[in-house]
Amino acid sequence: MKELVAQLVPGRAAKPTSAQPLSGENLALLGILAALILLFGAVTDRFLTGATFASIAYQLPELGLLTLAMLIPLLSGGLNLAITFSANISGLVLAWVLMWGGGGDAGVAMLILAMIAAIISGAVIGWVLGAVIAYTGAHPILASLAMMIFLRGLGEFLTRGGSVSGFPPELVWLGQGELLGVPVPLVIFAICVALWALILNRTRLGFSIYQLGSNLEATRYSGINTRRALTMVYVLSGAMCAIAGIVMASRFNSVRVGHGEAYLLITVLACFLGRVDPFGGFGRVVPVVLSLVILQVIGSGLNLLGTNQHLATALWGGILVLVMAVRFLWARLALFRPR
Repeated sequence: MKELVAQLVPGRAAKPTSAQPLSGENLALLGILAALILLFGAVTDRFLTGATFASIAYQLPELGLLTLAMLIPLLSGGLNLAITFSANISGLVLAWVLMWGGGGDAGVAMLILAMIAAIISGAVIGWVLGAVIAYTGAHPILASLAMMIFLRGLGEFLTRGGSVSGFPPELVWLGQGELLGVPVPLVIFAICVALWALILNRTRLGFSIYQLGSNLEATRYSGINTRRALTMVYVLSGAMCAIAGIVMASRFNSVRVGHGEAYLLITVLACFLGRVDPFGGFGRVVPVVLSLVILQVIGSGLNLLGTNQHLATALWGGILVLVMAVRFLWARLALFRPR
């Protein structure tokens, strides 16, 4: 099938999907990460401490899970602007089920039921969004923007702008505890990274996702059910948003509609910095994870230096513009290289 799609897409062969942990791009990102650690370590003596790296280990997973939720739509040539509010609504479902089951006294069985309900709610949100995009032809930006506005309004209406708190200690442990000395959120994130790499590299759906981003029409002519595949893209994205919502609820011990709203820009930035093609069809999980670590190190370093949060947000936007400019120049230079 790969050969057939490669023939149907002039000038664009099937994209390589196998993970390459020691590829040139990964080595370059590791070099950038090492340079940043040395730089911040030289500027402030508070950076190279156990407390700083522990803070990074606890903060990275929630942003990382949302980035994974953004990654698959981008690979398919789409976008999901509703990731943070999908996570918040799923977190609210988790909280409501727990409140119904006894609040802080809810047992492990009720907690498992609440998490299943949260993941199902995230998957349903993704299914609705994916179905709208796949069956009506709506542009992913417009469809996900509409979904974002709807979820935000719905959440604000149901909570009246407040928060829900008072969870059992088992849930709090998921966001603040340790497992064999490793932060539990980091363990959850690592499992989700492995799952995403498995889906993208070893399954028929993963191959379909890359081909959707390469050329939708050619993929349809190759015999792949593009509507079903595109819907599944957003179902997976919504389910990952729900996992992020569970982790955020456990970390903050509360759920509010605005939690993680500032993460949207950073998830897109991490994907682009990890060399995900903004038009879809190319990208790997490992470089995106390395990019996430780089951005988290930058954020933690700036925080230790006392940088204003608004300046840090401006820096993220500036980095995104820089990445796009470098990509454009690199593509232009590639046109003049001898073949």
